[in-house]
Amino acid sequence: MSVIGPDGKPRCSWATSAPEYIAYHDEEWGQEIRDDQGLYERLTLEGFQSGLSWITILRKRENFRKAFANFDPERVAAYGPDDFERLMADPGIVRNRLKINAAITNARALLELEPGELTELLWSFQPAKQPAPKTEADVPATTPESIAMSKALKKKGFVFIGPTTSYALMQATGIVNDHVTDCVAR
Repeated sequence: MSVIGPDGKPRCSWATSAPEYIAYHDEEWGQEIRDDQGLYERLTLEGFQSGLSWITILRKRENFRKAFANFDPERVAAYGPDDFERLMADPGIVRNRLKINAAITNARALLELEPGELTELLWSFQPAKQPAPKTEADVPATTPESIAMSKALKKKGFVFIGPTTSYALMQATGIVNDHVTDCVAR
């Protein structure tokens, strides 16, 4: 079941509490991303979101882009100890050692793959059937596919990417469509 937004349009219930949410919901969430750098950005942001509100990440997104070289995996993979300390001192991002380390480690893992391999890997977990959720309660936190995706990414050297984060990544990148049935973005 959707909620009517300030413009009179029905949206997923989580999407109407802030202007940033409305824009993200309408313009990005659930839209297909099929390039390695775009997927690396979302994987990184979903990792930083873990344990926090998504609005925190949205409001700091431009700071994340500056701090992580617009999510250019080659540049992030080259980050050394000085860059790590710079990131830990940056109040514009979430300063968490494990999450910053994961962003750098995951950029290095991505560079170990062939171009397009991350995209192919992630999209291989798209479920065959995707029934439209009627309410937010119908949306799972994990699925067999997100569990398998997490395991596959870990085997490839990625870190800080559990099944819940994997499922959030699937939602954010259009691998699954979890807009509720009567949502304007469905």
